[in-house]
Amino acid sequence: MNFDSLVSNIAQTHITLRQSAVNAINRHLTIRNWLIGFYIVHFEQKGEDRAKYGNELIDRLASKANIKGLGARNLKLFRQFYVSYPQIGQSVAEQLRQLQIPLNNIDFQSIIIVQSVTAQLAPPGVSPDKLIAKLSFTHFTQLFPLADPLKRLFYEIECIKGNWSVRELSRQIDSLYYERSAMSQKPEKLSAMIANKAETVLPEDIIKSVYTFEFLGLHPKEVIEESKLETALLDHLQDFLLEMGHGFCLESRQKKILIGDEYFFIDIVFYHRILKCHILLELKMEKFNHQNAGQLNTYLNYYKKEVMQKDDHPPVGILLVANKNQALVEYATAGMDNHLFVSKYLVKLPDKKQLERFINNELKKL
Repeated sequence: MNFDSLVSNIAQTHITLRQSAVNAINRHLTIRNWLIGFYIVHFEQKGEDRAKYGNELIDRLASKANIKGLGARNLKLFRQFYVSYPQIGQSVAEQLRQLQIPLNNIDFQSIIIVQSVTAQLAPPGVSPDKLIAKLSFTHFTQLFPLADPLKRLFYEIECIKGNWSVRELSRQIDSLYYERSAMSQKPEKLSAMIANKAETVLPEDIIKSVYTFEFLGLHPKEVIEESKLETALLDHLQDFLLEMGHGFCLESRQKKILIGDEYFFIDIVFYHRILKCHILLELKMEKFNHQNAGQLNTYLNYYKKEVMQKDDHPPVGILLVANKNQALVEYATAGMDNHLFVSKYLVKLPDKKQLERFINNELKKL
């Protein structure tokens, strides 16, 4: 064995076993979520005291279980997952047998047999084993809201065939790819064009999923792969603002918020005790564009509606855009109708030129 062979063997071993680990995590997460949905539906149908809980079942279950990642929203998603994909039970049954997981007081095998017969009578589709192996639970959250079985099957096939990322699947659904394919005289040409441009899924995409964080008991910032430059800038910027002593109180880094059915992460969230408002800071390692401003404005509107207290002023957004050639600082003041407050916050917050100098100096050092 020569040196190049040694390097090749190590690299191949790393890639193969990492992929195997990712596949195992993905499969177990999907099975767990499906099973929880099954438990809930089974209780609703067969539970001895189901009437006592009624419509409050999900909320009470989330409160009583008190397990990270099993809040009411996710429990509803798991229930919907089971209802939308009952055929997955065939693969789940085999996994339970291999893992020797007992199901107390539930005749799971009999239920799976009935589901198997029902699945055989249904139109052919993607095999349950392939669904679990090729799609993450986050993929499924994009698919099971699709009421038309044929439309859902279309996206299952295309997603698996193209190895799409979740973002790509969502983009294609939103772009009406199914409808456009049905209307196209040459759908194969459309398919080839989309395949050339599609964003594919990588192992780290599954690991960085919010559902995976919660399943493994991790905090997102423990595993999010930020660039060293961006992380260093945020660290120093946080210290810079806190040391200024103008009332900044650090509330969170990589603050997770839920808007609709999507999670977003805000780089840094402060609360300013003098201005009595939240300050949201976003750093983008690229030139300024309207998407950056739009994203921050969305976060501000969310905080204004969902987080702001009665005696708070509207939230303030600071957008920093940095690259090797320039540093651009923008204040976002959406919803600030009180001009006196605008003048006040301009005095209390760092001067734009001061922030620009800070970014430029950090870039030179890093």
